[in-house]
Amino acid sequence: MPDILQNNSVEKNDFGVYVHWPFCLSKCPYCDFNSHVRHQAIDETRFVKAFETELATTAARIGARTVSTIFFGGGTPSLMQPATVGTILDAIGKHWNVSPTVEVTLEANPTSVEATRFKGYRAAGVNRVSLGVQALNDAQLKSLGRMHTAQEALDAIAIARSAFDRYSFDLIYARPGQTEAEWREELARAISEAAEHLSLYQLTIEDGTPFAALHAAGKLAIPDPELARILYDVTQEVTAAHGLPSYEISNHARIGAESRHNLIYWRYHEYAGVGPGAHGRLLIDGTRHATSTERRPESWLMRVEAGGDGLVEDESLTREEMSDEFLLMGLRLAEGIDTARYAALSGRSLEGARIAALAGVGFVEETADGRLRVTRTGFPILDAVVADLAA
Repeated sequence: MPDILQNNSVEKNDFGVYVHWPFCLSKCPYCDFNSHVRHQAIDETRFVKAFETELATTAARIGARTVSTIFFGGGTPSLMQPATVGTILDAIGKHWNVSPTVEVTLEANPTSVEATRFKGYRAAGVNRVSLGVQALNDAQLKSLGRMHTAQEALDAIAIARSAFDRYSFDLIYARPGQTEAEWREELARAISEAAEHLSLYQLTIEDGTPFAALHAAGKLAIPDPELARILYDVTQEVTAAHGLPSYEISNHARIGAESRHNLIYWRYHEYAGVGPGAHGRLLIDGTRHATSTERRPESWLMRVEAGGDGLVEDESLTREEMSDEFLLMGLRLAEGIDTARYAALSGRSLEGARIAALAGVGFVEETADGRLRVTRTGFPILDAVVADLAA
């Protein structure tokens, strides 16, 4: 179905590469990402050879592409040596064309030790950094299991500002005990430090995490739904007033400063995922494939060394699966989705009666150029809106 996947979009068809570095110094109690703590030194030389191998195998499989964005996520990629990052970037450039305007992002933790590496990452080819700050309050940082202080975070932001033209950082809100006044004050401080982009995530209790166990035992109280909604509304109000409106449900940027890599996911374009637990969406012989790799780092390493890749899933997606993913990802964006592209992917149009019903209660709206988007009122119940439209 190459015409369906490549030609029915108002957006440029970007191609991204996601590189997963799975190691952390410690596991945060709220985190359910594929991250692992190792108390012995990581054999970076062995791992980087495996990254090179998996990139070569992927490139041989999908053929020529022009790379628009590269994202080093984790885990904690800033635990890698800058030379390791440089070698992986060289491997990407060996197998694919790389756009002269490529966005290369690296996630980092704002400890002073890692911040000193920023200039090395810049020299290696990274041109954007994303800092996991999470809070600007020492007591809250401790409760979140973070290993840095608020001052270390601010120092790291300053170093990022000096080393990179583009940088972003994350904060978590709706934290235990947080009030509206405290969040307004913290958010204003964050905006004063941010150049162009902020990621602001509402704390969720994920199954299997220490926070989930504490919450189930009644030892962790998070804001009730009413206060959580107030904090969400405050977030939208304050960021918009300062020129960083939300372009995605949890991401805020000045116009033109959006994360181009994440837009590839949300606009349902193509990306390769390499490294332990990485996911991809690849177009192969006209069919869109969902891929994922072995999550456990050492097991991934052995798979790659033995067979050239760490794949544990390689599924050809049906039209229904593609259209559901397109809805789920695209409606996270303030710009919404192109309804003609949905129809091309799914083979059917969205039901007008469902759209009308949702629009009637103010949850969605249609634009003059054929797009459907969720309103500010609808975003807090986005999952329900998507489920209704997809039914």
